[in-house]
Amino acid sequence: MRVLLVEDEPLISEFIAKGLREAGHNVDHTASGTDGLHMATHETYDALILDRMLPGMEGLELLRILRASGHRTPVLILSSLGDVEQRVLGLRAGADDYLAKPFSFAELMARLEGLLRRQATGPETPTRLRVADLEMDLLKRSVKRAGQTLELQPREFRLLEFLMRHAEQVVTRTMLLEAVWDYHFDPQTNVIDVHVSRLRQKIDRDLGPPLLHTIRGAGYLLGMRA
Repeated sequence: MRVLLVEDEPLISEFIAKGLREAGHNVDHTASGTDGLHMATHETYDALILDRMLPGMEGLELLRILRASGHRTPVLILSSLGDVEQRVLGLRAGADDYLAKPFSFAELMARLEGLLRRQATGPETPTRLRVADLEMDLLKRSVKRAGQTLELQPREFRLLEFLMRHAEQVVTRTMLLEAVWDYHFDPQTNVIDVHVSRLRQKIDRDLGPPLLHTIRGAGYLLGMRA
């Protein structure tokens, strides 16, 4: 099991990381919410252990962004904010489980194992995405339209993956900045416009009806339109 631990209390993070490694698991650790989001969206983990009160970005904000961008990695919140109201907030933000501090390591392990069992018996995560005749293979990192292979740069691939996961929905610029560029502010540049334009040239030009649409004043939509 590969676990991402996002916890800013040194003694707690050392205690958890040591215990998980002794149990034969791989652990990546960061004390920053911002770095945690970057790691969670750029690497593959079996589970995420997430504190609430973190420097850089609060834990629930991190979790909401992850879920909004389509990530379904099991998340266990570990927090001193342990009353019923706070647990409900965490679960509604997208957490799979919530453990209050102080805690026992045995219970932490049992809860992680439970999350992985539920994930294993749940619906399979799709490895292929399809919108009309546009196909994406997430394992091979390949994209085809009308049977023709398209060459995409890594950022273009991430942009298209996010759009395909939200097909037939309006995706805002803020959503794209957070999910594809890891920006949590408006950089006041045309970076989105440039990448959308390049992507549109690759997936729409001479290959069939347009799929990537600009929704004026709102954002972008990937799908067939009358």
